[in-house]
Amino acid sequence: MVVAACGSDDAGGKSADKDKKSGGKNQVEIFSWWTGAGEEDGLLALIDKFQEENSDLKVKNAAVAGGAGTNAKAVLATRMQGDDPPSTFQVHGGEELNKSWVAADKMETLDGLYKENDWMDKFPKDLIDLVSSDGKIYSVPVDIHRGNVIFYNKKVFKDNGIDVPKTFDEFVAAADKLKKADITPLAMGDKESWTATMIFENVLLAELGPDDYQKLFKGDIAFDDKRVVNAAKKFGKLLDYINDDHASRNWQDSAQLVANGDAAMLNMGDWAKGYFVNDLDLKTNEDFGYFAFPDTDKDFTIITDTFGLPKGVDNPDQVKKFLTFLGSTEAQDIFNPLKGSIPARVDADESKYDDYGKDTMKDFKETTLVPSLAHGSAASEGFLTKANQAVNIFVTQKDVDTLIQALKNAAPEM
Repeated sequence: MVVAACGSDDAGGKSADKDKKSGGKNQVEIFSWWTGAGEEDGLLALIDKFQEENSDLKVKNAAVAGGAGTNAKAVLATRMQGDDPPSTFQVHGGEELNKSWVAADKMETLDGLYKENDWMDKFPKDLIDLVSSDGKIYSVPVDIHRGNVIFYNKKVFKDNGIDVPKTFDEFVAAADKLKKADITPLAMGDKESWTATMIFENVLLAELGPDDYQKLFKGDIAFDDKRVVNAAKKFGKLLDYINDDHASRNWQDSAQLVANGDAAMLNMGDWAKGYFVNDLDLKTNEDFGYFAFPDTDKDFTIITDTFGLPKGVDNPDQVKKFLTFLGSTEAQDIFNPLKGSIPARVDADESKYDDYGKDTMKDFKETTLVPSLAHGSAASEGFLTKANQAVNIFVTQKDVDTLIQALKNAAPEM
């Protein structure tokens, strides 16, 4: 999970300490930013089960708190560059994995592991492609989050006679009605930049469709394409409906607005469902509902947390044993119900998941998967940093020409 990393920063210091580095054939160090509610519970449950089945191995939980993963990524970069890799580490499938670590020749291939475990038909081909580079596989997906989903307060919708909007025009009509009732239509907390970028990427997906959306981030479609310009205009329209204090809120604070009925809707990855259920004790399809971002119901913006095998670890066989466990139905059905995500495998036990999980698992199998820009899968970190900056400026200025020019300037870094 890419968000809500909150816990002891001391974990990062210990991880970076050369005297306490991972190493030793009987220890597997798991590096992540999973320290928040739900995600930490899932991680600890995984560790407990793995150690129960592998009593000869010690697992070191090297989670780093804060910054929605930013702090962890900074610590990881220092360690990898200093030839002190953890046994395995959390990384988003797509360009975050491939351009940050595979291209730098820091990862071992896992083709043999996939073949040994008969995994090639257990994960969708599009997902395997997301963790592959030049035909070689480099990591094991453990979860799936959907980014093009909107959560809404069911009571607010009912009290104001709002139907679930399926198109952009229907969304605008619903938002205008809510605004007249003095209810914030769309909650946003962009204290951290990626939340606004999530909304923008979903508008891009709606405008371009899944094929051209991916071509855009491969450089095959220019950012001054009229459809990208139109998406920027629509994004600006959506910003007319957000809460005035968005810049001082994080995503959990904006989710709280929806939970309280002060706002009607929230576009957020489905870790928000875990937050509603685990932290706020809300009930799925009673207190809150969900629907695909307008005009994207046949698409699935995918965010997947994966783990691979860094080059230079002392105990690759033991790490592979842990990766084999992560890729199993047993592990994925332990972890994902607690985290609020769904399993990356297509043969998981649906009975372990709530209505949202079952619906999302169905969509995962039947819709077109596209990588998230906001979470590092669609483009390089360098491009994403500049895109986030451009989007944040747009949120305050709403200047379409400036946004498009900034994205064009950043495009060479994709």
